[in-house]
Amino acid sequence: MKHNRLALFDCDGTLVDSQAAICRAMDECFTAHGLTPPERVRTRRVVGLSLPHAMRALLPEGEDDLHDALAETYKSAFQRHRAEGLVEEPLFDGLAEAIDALEADGWLLGVATGKSGRGLRLCLERHGLHGRFVTLQTADRHPSKPNPAMLHAAIAEAGAAPETTVMIGDTSFDMAMARAGGAHALGVGWGYHDSEELRAAGAAAVVETTPELLRWMKDFT
Repeated sequence: MKHNRLALFDCDGTLVDSQAAICRAMDECFTAHGLTPPERVRTRRVVGLSLPHAMRALLPEGEDDLHDALAETYKSAFQRHRAEGLVEEPLFDGLAEAIDALEADGWLLGVATGKSGRGLRLCLERHGLHGRFVTLQTADRHPSKPNPAMLHAAIAEAGAAPETTVMIGDTSFDMAMARAGGAHALGVGWGYHDSEELRAAGAAAVVETTPELLRWMKDFT
């Protein structure tokens, strides 16, 4: 049986640069609970995890109830900022063209992200990309990365197989998820974890530009 080839993208830090919006909501969230906001470099380090896991990483001394409350406050802040027009999630340079090129080369496209389904839809719709992906897997329907549940779901939905799937992401969580699910892991160097971390977590390669990404994907086939 021949399986489809699936290019599965992370969203925050891979497709779009959302760090300003994420850090703003995180600062407001911690302040609302009377807590000192984490340094922004720490906030960027947890991008990609589901919200309760991110809060646990930022505040390990906190109880689960506090982590859950912080997650809810963060969601409310982010949604309010979006309604106020404060959320800018620009595509990284060359990503729109890369998506076109991968589709033209026969790849099916998907997203596996720590965003909620609503947040992902709004983000992709803003860039006119929502209809380009055959599978959208989000943190509100799966365990947090690096658990491979969302990877497995994407592969099944796309009619792919682990060996014909490339997980493209900017964090060690993406790379570890790919390895745990038997897929290929391709790191991108324009996101929120550095190249050494990506390689240590299992990246087969780390690309620094979208032309490099396309060359790697071409060689993969």
